[in-house]
Amino acid sequence: MLNKTLLVGDAMQEWTGTRRLLASLPDEHLNWRPHTKSYTLGELATHVVNLINWQLVILRDPGLDLATVPSHREALASRQALLDEFDANIQELKRTLDATDEVVLASNWTLRHGGTVMGVQPKASAFRTMGMSHMIHHRAQLGMYLRLLDQPVPGVYGPTADELGK
Repeated sequence: MLNKTLLVGDAMQEWTGTRRLLASLPDEHLNWRPHTKSYTLGELATHVVNLINWQLVILRDPGLDLATVPSHREALASRQALLDEFDANIQELKRTLDATDEVVLASNWTLRHGGTVMGVQPKASAFRTMGMSHMIHHRAQLGMYLRLLDQPVPGVYGPTADELGK
């Protein structure tokens, strides 16, 4: 049985941790990339912010066709721009999640690429995996980028070595 209260609680904790990490990103390193195949710090952070839009799509729409959305988005230019968009999107996402009942969360959501169905699952599951877990995965990459740049890494689930003065 779906428990919307647990879903909302998990989401709010993860959004808080994600915002904390975004707030620590240094503007002077947004164009840095650890490898030629990797996003820059700014591109990765923009992707994390954009995943809030995926969460909105999961709640609002019956599915997403990847063939109809751009495969790349230009990086936001500053930490403040990242935070401004994140905050605005989170407010909209909170309103949408509050208005979404358990019947809608139990309804199916489809991810496709043109005529190819990549997966069908209940919206609550898609929200957790394609929305939240996807965001958490890339948030962890941001933490590694900060470590590689010798920048302080903020704690998400507890204090980091930087916060403990180690």
